[in-house]
Amino acid sequence: MSIEFPEFPDFPFSLTTEVARNVAAALAEDIGAGDLTASLIPAERVASATVISRESGVVCGIAWFERCINELDPTAKVVWAVKDGDRITPNQQLCQISANARALLSAERSALNFLQLLSAVASKARTYADAISGTKAQVVDTRKTLPGLRIAEKFAVRCGGGGNHRLALWDAILIKENHIMAAGGIVAALNAAHDVAQSASARCKFVQIEVENLAELETALSAGAKMILLDNFSLEMLRDAARINAGRAILEASGNVTLDTIREIAETGVDRISVGALTKDVKALDLSMRFAS
Repeated sequence: MSIEFPEFPDFPFSLTTEVARNVAAALAEDIGAGDLTASLIPAERVASATVISRESGVVCGIAWFERCINELDPTAKVVWAVKDGDRITPNQQLCQISANARALLSAERSALNFLQLLSAVASKARTYADAISGTKAQVVDTRKTLPGLRIAEKFAVRCGGGGNHRLALWDAILIKENHIMAAGGIVAALNAAHDVAQSASARCKFVQIEVENLAELETALSAGAKMILLDNFSLEMLRDAARINAGRAILEASGNVTLDTIREIAETGVDRISVGALTKDVKALDLSMRFAS
């Protein structure tokens, strides 16, 4: 199964490779030297099962789910009634499975872990994206992801209608407060960043600088900044920032963004709103696998 990840066409590892890596780690962690309990089942037995939703949300993680099962039974068949990004409702059947019983029992937990986690991320992203529907702003993720699952979670954000910020430290420059202090100020940091970006043009998607007040915003704009992160600005400051900016740079609001506040933030005129909670504060979507009798 080959999967496209359009936000990162130049990413050096395909999403297919990431799925394989994630699943291999999960199965090794869970099964180890062998599933003792599954060995109670006759080796030749075939089982049928369905996965159903217990709550509403957005489904994501189909490739990870299937890979868990097919790694243990390459002949297994999974027929889906949904696709990544679809909204689901309680008691909806998501897929039907036919596989070797031992293999399916051994894969069940890992497969569901991926599906539940990634569906939770997609569901949260959808909720935040819906909250600012009709404005020009886009909700984007951060690097606050589970170690080893960053690409999977960023894929889930996209399935939920959100956007991706930089993937990692190597593919974009985000100049934060400590970078500015160490570099000798906003202008010096931006000048150095433009030199670095030019030398790494094959992989550096953008240069962004963080500012903490309107005076720093004006300094960054005067220095030619094209992407600016507005850190913990009040609503009034965000409106002033949009007026001062007048479309010269992409403005991103960050800090203390909640579902209750994101609409007001979007209406100030910013272009992007970064929300760490999309991947950091998620509760697994309640899904269940049921074996046929």
